[in-house]
Amino acid sequence: MNTRFNALPEGGPRIVYVLPVAVADLPDEIRDQVDGAETLYAVHRPDGARLALVANRKLAFDLAREHDMVPVNAH
Repeated sequence: MNTRFNALPEGGPRIVYVLPVAVADLPDEIRDQVDGAETLYAVHRPDGARLALVANRKLAFDLAREHDMVPVNAH
């Protein structure tokens, strides 16, 4: 039974991963722009490419959803 079901959109959801990043692990030019924070949150595509670096987890999730992506926690 190989009948195609056309009720769902092509492709899956655009998943992105949200993970905490220690400011100490970032390059100097980014650390110089961070005002006292110890942790930032990165939004990454499944292939590992970083799309954004933001101040907090909520902002990372809101940003992803605003761009029609599905954010998932990563550790």
